[in-house]
Amino acid sequence: MDVATVMRALLTRPREESEVLAAALAARGIDALIEPLMEVQFDAPASLDVAGLQAVLCTSANGVRALARASAERGVRIFAVGDATAARARAEGFTAVESARGDARDLVRLAAARLYPQGGPLLHVAGSVAAGDLVGALRTGGFRIEREVLYDARPVETLSPAAVCALRAGDVGFALFFSPRTAALFVRLARGAGVEACCRTMTALSISPAADATLGGLRWRERRIAERPNQRALLEILDHVLDERQRA
Repeated sequence: MDVATVMRALLTRPREESEVLAAALAARGIDALIEPLMEVQFDAPASLDVAGLQAVLCTSANGVRALARASAERGVRIFAVGDATAARARAEGFTAVESARGDARDLVRLAAARLYPQGGPLLHVAGSVAAGDLVGALRTGGFRIEREVLYDARPVETLSPAAVCALRAGDVGFALFFSPRTAALFVRLARGAGVEACCRTMTALSISPAADATLGGLRWRERRIAERPNQRALLEILDHVLDERQRA
């Protein structure tokens, strides 16, 4: 198969993250169909006091954005779940940023390795729906940590007409999923729009086994899972698929 026949990739992340990802796809000759499945509403307080915190833990780029809106302090130590979240923190002006380069479990391990229970309290900034129990895991390790909900990621109700049209036209070769929640939402919305059969010609790329597991309700050309739960690993899986098809 000629890779050039792979016209587009469906991106389901929030728009800002999808636009960054679209640039990486363009370098591979793939157009992006940006279809955010979550609408982010920031609910940050007018002022968030981070004085005295040993560190702030961020499990998403939206958490970083919300933190930046709530506090003008940029010297607080930031522990980010992955490289994309860390990059967002640096872009927002935070100066002491470390990346766990993985998922919430990796973030717990990084915090436990770099921080001390007696060193001061921690804060986890998050959305209204948080995967895993980062707070519980660190409390078990003796840390004082609180969770502050600073934003809400609300699911969209339908796929956009542009997305439905593109899916029906059959020019979407890939769909990229970065969380179980958005993957499950896509399955529901695809069925609601009557385009579930279109997935038979698409390859689903998921950031984790948990995200992939939610896609089993639809028939796909194939499904692949990143070796690590981050964008870099997901793009590496995409590259593998493209290489395989170029050689076929």
